[in-house]
Amino acid sequence: FQGNPMCLVCLETLSALKDYNLSQHYNTLHKVKFEKYAGAARTAVVADLKSKVCKQQHSFTKATTCQESAITAFYDVALKLARAKKPLSDGEVVKRCAVKTAKAFGDNIAKNFEAVSLSQRTVTRRIVDIHDHDCKYFSLALDESTDVTDVSQLLVFARTIVNAFDVHQELLKLASLHDTTKGSDIFSGVTSAVGEYGGFEKLSAVVTDGAPAMQGRHRGFAGLLRQSGVNCPILHCIIHQEALCAKTLNFGHVMDLVTKVTNIIRGGNRSLCHRRFITFLDEVDAEYGDLQLHTDIRWMSREKCLERFFALRSEIPVFLENSISGDTSVYCGKLKDTKFLYDIAFLTDISAHLNHLNTLLQGRDQTVCDLISHMTAFQRKLGLFIDGFSSPPENLAHFPARAEIRKESPQCDKQIQKYRADLEKLQEQFKNRFQDFHEMQPLITLFTDPLSTVVSAQPSELQPNSASCRQTRFLKQSPFSTSLRFSMASMFGSTYICESSFSTMKHIKSKERNRLTNETLFHLMQSPLSLRCRWTAESCPGEVALLC
Repeated sequence: FQGNPMCLVCLETLSALKDYNLSQHYNTLHKVKFEKYAGAARTAVVADLKSKVCKQQHSFTKATTCQESAITAFYDVALKLARAKKPLSDGEVVKRCAVKTAKAFGDNIAKNFEAVSLSQRTVTRRIVDIHDHDCKYFSLALDESTDVTDVSQLLVFARTIVNAFDVHQELLKLASLHDTTKGSDIFSGVTSAVGEYGGFEKLSAVVTDGAPAMQGRHRGFAGLLRQSGVNCPILHCIIHQEALCAKTLNFGHVMDLVTKVTNIIRGGNRSLCHRRFITFLDEVDAEYGDLQLHTDIRWMSREKCLERFFALRSEIPVFLENSISGDTSVYCGKLKDTKFLYDIAFLTDISAHLNHLNTLLQGRDQTVCDLISHMTAFQRKLGLFIDGFSSPPENLAHFPARAEIRKESPQCDKQIQKYRADLEKLQEQFKNRFQDFHEMQPLITLFTDPLSTVVSAQPSELQPNSASCRQTRFLKQSPFSTSLRFSMASMFGSTYICESSFSTMKHIKSKERNRLTNETLFHLMQSPLSLRCRWTAESCPGEVALLC
């Protein structure tokens, strides 16, 4: 037993496997009872004793195995419930269903399922036990929103990186702000969250939205962080800045009419009108079967709304004239005006390009270098678009709606200067914004393409090392290169992970589940929002493969 000899009769374990010890134990305790057995009878007695010992050991092993399997099932089911955003009480329903299913295959199997404890309190404890943190080199993404009970929830996400170049994004803390949401309140919440894992010593960057409480230089979170001695880039979310750039397009008259006409057809209590419109589109075999609503809060809905409205520009006036009792002559006249149709076609095309850029900027596993490359590529596209609108005839290869309208009404080519001015204004906005990212451009270039970096463009403290980086041997051996790649790879570039998490929060803490405690809500959100990815030499951007 466990490397020591064990007596089959009394189950006593001896200290050493020596003939003297074994014979003394047998002669002293068992010789009188068993010396009468010899030959085959003695062999049978020994075999019987061995089988009894094996059965006894197997019963203990089986009990331990069943208990370990039940505990494993505890955690697996708890994690599945959390990731599916289901109520904790659903664990009991899962158990009842599992037991009923197992009974169809025999009562012995059902007993194993009955050993799994899935009560609401047990599931809550399992979810709390699942998580662990290892913040070694990290950046933070912060955002704040209000839940269904009007409590302001501050999400603090950490993007950590370890020596094996494993990047892990996880919800570090959900801080409930029950009073004000000033910069000092946000700073206190973030400080308490980061302080549990070593403080700000290895913080590489912070990304927030553009609210004054976040970005304020004196009383905002950014200002208070600077005053505390933390000197790292504090970035304004690149997706928010892109959305602000898109708002500079002065086409309010187009969106106002599109919104009003859409609301006349399917807004408010217009169910009958909406059904008739869908039937009408089906009868005329229209390209789309319905219009799409738009709201400024969900800015990406503008492109889909415009795309459908433009495709149905011929069917909508017919329906308004024949099926709407009110006076819609103004709207019908606008939809037949060539200049207005040119405007809606241009806005549809440029909105599609902006939506494509916004989609590229989304995602949880992108580095700040990836985001900057998408933004730089779009600025080059704007230059290409402006060149296409420089002189008649326009190059409308990237503006399909505008090209379709030109085929119907080629006499409006004189409007190209207006659209060129709009594109130049948009290009200027993209140049003026993203200054926080532009300041990091030398480091980004050194990270993505160190062999072609301009040494004089680097910060003075990095210029000697940057000059040495031109040697491939240095790239593989320098501590400086290792520190740089870890720092850049750990940086958030947007608060996309926070914005998507608010949708998860509203699903978990709904009107039906508004009594969740802050701690339980945190752990329920933490389970489906964790993301781990492994960087390899093949997946690193540019010549970072040389650094790996």
